[in-house]
Amino acid sequence: MINQDFNSILELIQAFPDQQSCIDHLEALRWNGNVVSPFDADSKVYSCKGNKYKCKNTGKYFNVKTDTIFDNTKIELQKWFLAIWLVTSHKKGISSLQLGRDLNITQKSAWFMLSRIRQCFGLDNDSKLDNEVEADETFVGGKNKNRHANKKTYGSSDDKAPVLGMVERNGKVIAKKVPNTTYETLSTEILRSVNETAKLYTDEYSSYKKLKRVYDHQTVKHHRRQYVKGRVHTNTIEGFWSLLKRGIFGIYHFTSLVGTKKYNKFFEIPCISYLRQFLVA
Repeated sequence: MINQDFNSILELIQAFPDQQSCIDHLEALRWNGNVVSPFDADSKVYSCKGNKYKCKNTGKYFNVKTDTIFDNTKIELQKWFLAIWLVTSHKKGISSLQLGRDLNITQKSAWFMLSRIRQCFGLDNDSKLDNEVEADETFVGGKNKNRHANKKTYGSSDDKAPVLGMVERNGKVIAKKVPNTTYETLSTEILRSVNETAKLYTDEYSSYKKLKRVYDHQTVKHHRRQYVKGRVHTNTIEGFWSLLKRGIFGIYHFTSLVGTKKYNKFFEIPCISYLRQFLVA
């Protein structure tokens, strides 16, 4: 069961029919028969009733959900597993209203679950992209003519927010709101997020040209209708843009941009296969 993949909700429910089967699966994934205290890794652990354990050195009780996204929640693990499967199966995203209907829980509970699941998408934020990396820029936002009167911009052509995207093939994708698409801005973000040992693939946009001083940088010339040159292409990141925009248009309708002191972050996630592996690894 640990190594089984699931092609449908029915298969998932059959594999995890009750709470205990979910607990057994998590314990096998987390400890593999050797329970370790989250409070003191060197402490002896006592097994207690109700799938609980006690840390000898600290005297604290814990279970397999402690220090995970399932911690301090009364929602059944089966529904958590279903939520993870649904979230990672809907390429364009899923709203809390829809998730609540699918799991027969309140919208508030569904929003809480989605928030915790999305937190997992931020793991390993400090690690840089490596190997084969594609980079591209796009613009996100509605047209100025379609905005409400008090949100329209006058005397400016800046209808949309520029966003830089970088994706490591078979790895993580990073997308960040940037103030502009000049060489200085894009190169700074790429250097911050992409390891110098990576092979960098972009289109022929002038702001990427000088990156060959740092990276093994190759381009495809879209203006000449060249979209693939061997392994050189930007189809992966462009496919991500397509899913992102269709998700905003069809599911979320609105996206807010969250700022940090270091840089403005649009969002930063590893590929959805990470959470799928949590169920099947």
